[in-house]
Amino acid sequence: MSVGTTQTRQGLGSRLAALSRIVELGPGRVDPKLLTESGQLLLRAGDRLKLSADHTVVALAGGTGSGKSTLFNSISGLELSPTGVRRPTTARAHACVWGLDGAGPLLDWLQIQWRHRFARASALDKGESRLHGLILLDLPDHDSIRALTDTEADRLIQVADLVVWVLDPQKYADASTHRRYVTELAGHEAVTIFVLNQADRLSPEELAECVADLNDLLRREGVEDPVIVTTSATTGEGVDELKTVLADTVARRRAAVQRLEADLDRLTLRLAKAMPDSGAPVPLSSIDDARRIGLTDALCDAVGVPAVGEAMENVYGVRSVEWVGWPYSRWAAKLRPDPLNSLRLGDLRDEIKGLTGGSVSAQAAEVDTAVRALSDGLTVGMHEAWQNGIRDAARSRSAELPQLLSDELSEVAPRLDRVPGWWRLLLVWQYLLVLLFLAGVAWLGTALAYGVFGAGSLPAGLAVFGEAASLPWVGLMVLSVLGLGLLTAVASRNFVMLGAGNERDRLEREMRRRVGTVASAMVIEPVERELARYNEFYSALRGVRG
Repeated sequence: MSVGTTQTRQGLGSRLAALSRIVELGPGRVDPKLLTESGQLLLRAGDRLKLSADHTVVALAGGTGSGKSTLFNSISGLELSPTGVRRPTTARAHACVWGLDGAGPLLDWLQIQWRHRFARASALDKGESRLHGLILLDLPDHDSIRALTDTEADRLIQVADLVVWVLDPQKYADASTHRRYVTELAGHEAVTIFVLNQADRLSPEELAECVADLNDLLRREGVEDPVIVTTSATTGEGVDELKTVLADTVARRRAAVQRLEADLDRLTLRLAKAMPDSGAPVPLSSIDDARRIGLTDALCDAVGVPAVGEAMENVYGVRSVEWVGWPYSRWAAKLRPDPLNSLRLGDLRDEIKGLTGGSVSAQAAEVDTAVRALSDGLTVGMHEAWQNGIRDAARSRSAELPQLLSDELSEVAPRLDRVPGWWRLLLVWQYLLVLLFLAGVAWLGTALAYGVFGAGSLPAGLAVFGEAASLPWVGLMVLSVLGLGLLTAVASRNFVMLGAGNERDRLEREMRRRVGTVASAMVIEPVERELARYNEFYSALRGVRG
């Protein structure tokens, strides 16, 4: 095998490997018929490339009465295929082999029966060496009644390395041949030859006219540069010219690869037409940060992360009044039935009550909208099959996503009825100030009653509390206690709100982190796998083109 032929086979191997990848990636995206044909081509190519590269399979195909079998006998120099008036005369394919070494497995693959195999070199001493490596097949008539139930001709036309169409002057434009075969083999010029047989029945002028007409007809049907040979199997006219064409093909040892390349080219065009590459810029293996952040933001809104943070901050502010506020204000506030009324949060009120128990719930509709927005942004310009595939991947776990988000965030949502330890210390301090205030008021009352109004005399041990001179100092003490209590309440309130703000920021960051983790596992990763599949598919499609 020559270096050029080896390189050609390697190039074909790379294209077939790419086609194999398309078959793996295509289910659910590509027309099943195309995938089936691709799989069949892969099997056929694999089988043919494993078999003899030194033999070229040439199939003589034609309709009833074209003289195909007579031409087969004329080329082989033997009466191998039955001819006669009865039609069809060829019921099974016959094979004539020039050079038997290595041909057996190839003939087995072609399913040529043993009794229909003939060796040209062993039958005559003058075997033609220039045709060494040729396996010539005489196919059953493709338009016979038998052909309606026997697909042998169709099968061998599909697997032959070179197809020689034998046409007669009366039916060379026959619609069945052109519609079923010629148009399907457009693009196979390198491995297709057209023989206008029975040339002896026409005058030179008529023959030239028929050749020109056939040439125009073939070009209209997509055969860009048809090879047309005129022969007469009965007189031998043109047979040597046909042998020369066949000998050139056999000598190059490239027909098998060229046939597979032609089949692959045709299939590639159909794949490219069915699955056009829009060229839309799609990330190769990962979703960009902007889209990740956008999805996380949307899911945070769907699960109510901002509302949770705001609720925590507001509820902490209200609850702190019960512990660190001015006691007199707290006692007045206890007259109200529910401290949450002061928040004026409308519909959030019930949600905040739920949050007090540390639970979070995600809105399924909003979650679905966020996921759909991600997939829609990624699939702009894609083929519909891939758009649907990415949407399905994004929503593959959508049924469990809301509940998982809810469970995940409920683990970090704080219990808003908890009481920090420093609140309790402040409460003790405030009540101590209340006791001091009450003691001061009692002292003032005693001093007024006994020292100013002379209500009587106090026991010697308590006389100091009844002196009028103590009134200014006691009054100053009472005012100081009140001021200290008010200052403590204001300062504590500020510390509470500052701490609540910091806690809200910390909580929202943690919840966003968890939402991002869930989104990555349940939405991003399935979408990225589908995007990788999308890119691999079109990379393989470009590889098939060669």
